[in-house]
Amino acid sequence: MEGFNKIDLDVKNTKISKPMQAVKKKRPFLKIILIVLAVLTGLVVLFAIIIIPPAQKTYKDAKDTFNQVRVTVDALKKQDIELASKELDITKTKLTQTQKDIDSMSYLKFVPLANIYYSDAQHLVKAGFHGLSAAKVLLDSIEPYVDVLGLKGKGTFVSGTASQRIETAVTTMGKITPHIDDLVKYLEQAKKEIDYVDPNHYPSFFGGDKIKKGLTTIRQLTDQGVTLISDARPLVKILPSLLGDPKEKRYLVLFQNDKELRPTGGFITAYAVFRINKGVIHVDKSGDIYALDNGIPGKTTAPAPILKYLPKVPLLNLRDSNLSPDFIESMKVFNSLYDKAAGKVAVDGIIALDTSVLVSTIRILDDEVYAGGVRFTSKVDSRCDCPQVIYELERLVSTPKSVDLKVTTLAAVQAQRKDLIGVLLYAIMDKALKSSPKLYWGPLFQDMLTQVGEKHVLFYLYDKDAQGGIESLNAAGRIRPYEGDYLHINQANFGGAKSNLFVEEAVNQDYDVAGDGVITKKLTINYKNPHAPSDCNLERGNLCINAVLRDWIRIYAPKGSKLVDSKGSEVKMTSYEELGKTVFEGFLTVRPLGAATFTLSYTLPFKVKDGALPLMIQKQPGTHGNEYTIKVKGQQIEKFPLLTDKEINIKL
Repeated sequence: MEGFNKIDLDVKNTKISKPMQAVKKKRPFLKIILIVLAVLTGLVVLFAIIIIPPAQKTYKDAKDTFNQVRVTVDALKKQDIELASKELDITKTKLTQTQKDIDSMSYLKFVPLANIYYSDAQHLVKAGFHGLSAAKVLLDSIEPYVDVLGLKGKGTFVSGTASQRIETAVTTMGKITPHIDDLVKYLEQAKKEIDYVDPNHYPSFFGGDKIKKGLTTIRQLTDQGVTLISDARPLVKILPSLLGDPKEKRYLVLFQNDKELRPTGGFITAYAVFRINKGVIHVDKSGDIYALDNGIPGKTTAPAPILKYLPKVPLLNLRDSNLSPDFIESMKVFNSLYDKAAGKVAVDGIIALDTSVLVSTIRILDDEVYAGGVRFTSKVDSRCDCPQVIYELERLVSTPKSVDLKVTTLAAVQAQRKDLIGVLLYAIMDKALKSSPKLYWGPLFQDMLTQVGEKHVLFYLYDKDAQGGIESLNAAGRIRPYEGDYLHINQANFGGAKSNLFVEEAVNQDYDVAGDGVITKKLTINYKNPHAPSDCNLERGNLCINAVLRDWIRIYAPKGSKLVDSKGSEVKMTSYEELGKTVFEGFLTVRPLGAATFTLSYTLPFKVKDGALPLMIQKQPGTHGNEYTIKVKGQQIEKFPLLTDKEINIKL
């Protein structure tokens, strides 16, 4: 037909258009995608069948194990050793089941990514078994002594007098001290397993952040625990010897009055010589530090701080020898004088304690102890708004002798002797030792650990191994080295009164970081004395306890810190290096019903790294929970009472 082309119906010779070719090519890809989806779906179903049920069971058993651990820890907190041992066995059984659950999923070792978490679980369970073994060694070691320590449970030494029980316990202690090696071994094995687990494996989403923080904390605590026990091992091994077995030991006990604060915790006001024979304590001698001072010939000239702030004291005395904030360094100076004293007694070490120990101990002993005919309690006395024992000691010891103290009994008059503190210490020990161990000994033992941790008790033992153990426990009052920021505020009351009983302190640290990473720190100390002054007229015989605080202050900072500015010091601020630190030194006064502020700005000798800054704050012995606040560019990030040395990681 004219005007139309002929249509060729031969399919073989017909050319297919390009769109049709594209459709034909896509079909294989769709088929592949469908196959892949089908395989993935199958894998998911298979995963759900094979993985989820055992994973759920493992999770449930692991949760049960964790809850059982909490029950065991709770038994330990209750000081019930017998119950803790039983719970420990149950915990081991549950952990064994958790181990079996994890082993049942061993195929996860061959699954990428999942194998990491499977391996972590295996290491953590192994660490748990080592930890349980360490706990078992510890409980088995102290179980015979539960009655002596006043803990719950049935101990070995249940007959005889209190002194006889203590003697038996000390003489048999040498048989169990070698177990400290087993304890260290298990803890080191636990640490090794935990170190295999990298907290960074866990993402910050879907609960991973919580796991990451938990693992980081576990690693830190384990490392600290291993170091602590390992370093304390020499002390534990020599403990029977320190307690007078087989040969008795003598210790010089110094009483530091923290109400008249000095660098190592307080003004050294009295002393006693304790003799320990197979654990039983005897007070051989006690007296006033002034009497001991009077028996020292040829004293040297007093050091510069004494001459400057106590101008009426030209010579160095025992009572003023604790000028170094490092207790051991101060005791070396003390011993250089004590060796010349007429009343010297050869001793095996020095133990210092302050009023916190007296108050806390009396509170445990039914809040009542009699010494020299005087009743002492820890209850608040309205005359000073402080514990009665503190006021009575000051009244009996510090009131001028020429004045009638209006006491009515001969015994009370005799109690005015300057060795009253030694008499009181003996009365405290006598009441505690003559009681049933279950009545007082447990609380007293726990409280002593607290007092040591808060630096109200300090030790300087002449045995090198024993002292090494003491220092590992941070019980020697040492200024410690530290990588990072460091702060130790050390103060001395050079006023003679007991104004530290009334003055309140609050410390503020504020960090600022410049663009080049330089860190400037502003330190502010606010002082407040809200109480009325005492009548300090000695002719009228009044008790002068609240007067002007004459405060010699030293700030210990990282070595190389540079002073930028300061306010509040009544003398020119000076800086120097001491004990591996840079020291900023000043002086100020705080009056009753008054306040004062001391500020110091300085740059740290290093720059910010990774946006974080580790900080250690070392507490001055004899201080009682001064309030500390930490800020970054004016924003508060931490606030706490400083009861012990404290480490913080600050995000800048």
